[in-house]
Amino acid sequence: MKREIMITSDGSTTIHLPDWNEQYHSKHGAIQEAYHVFIDKGFNEIALTENISILEIGFGTGLNAFITYLESKKSIRNIDYVGVEAYPVENEDIIKLNYVTELKVENEKPIFDEMHTIAWEKEHQLSNEFSLTKREQFFDAIDDVNRFNLVYYDAFGARVQPEHWTAIMFQKMYNALKVNGILVTYAAKGSVRRAMQEVGFTVERLPGPPGKREMLRAIKR
Repeated sequence: MKREIMITSDGSTTIHLPDWNEQYHSKHGAIQEAYHVFIDKGFNEIALTENISILEIGFGTGLNAFITYLESKKSIRNIDYVGVEAYPVENEDIIKLNYVTELKVENEKPIFDEMHTIAWEKEHQLSNEFSLTKREQFFDAIDDVNRFNLVYYDAFGARVQPEHWTAIMFQKMYNALKVNGILVTYAAKGSVRRAMQEVGFTVERLPGPPGKREMLRAIKR
């Protein structure tokens, strides 16, 4: 599928799929969306435990993993990060992304590059606080149980991939989370909220990132 680099409203890049008219991140601001949805409403809501396990659905450009790595340096918490991606982004597109410069962390460029060059299916300790495992896997093959404190649910939208927004998928996420674990996503559709509730999640509607009125946060009680 054809991919194009797009500059979003906050100056950061994303990948645009013209065949779907879909982006990897919000056109209203890739970095702004990532921080709002996944850090502010997810990572910062996890209790201050020493060790945190995070599952990302849609590793994609690595933006969410990278900003989580940056956050890990501000705390004493150790992050075990697992990013699942069925169709890895090609390196020729990765090198065109401007996250390092837009975040003003040029000294961390080796880490961002390493996130995309390390081998799949193996755990890699990128710093004292952050380990990354990339799994090349279809989302419906996920079968983790009671492993994660937090899920970043960042699949493509229901308009183009409705199969990723069903009760079947959210049951897998519910199973993968520990009790009191949190799932956050940019999505806010009523059908998505009802699918989450169907499998047992307690669901909150929260203010969304720029360009979206709402987003969802689900908790496994």
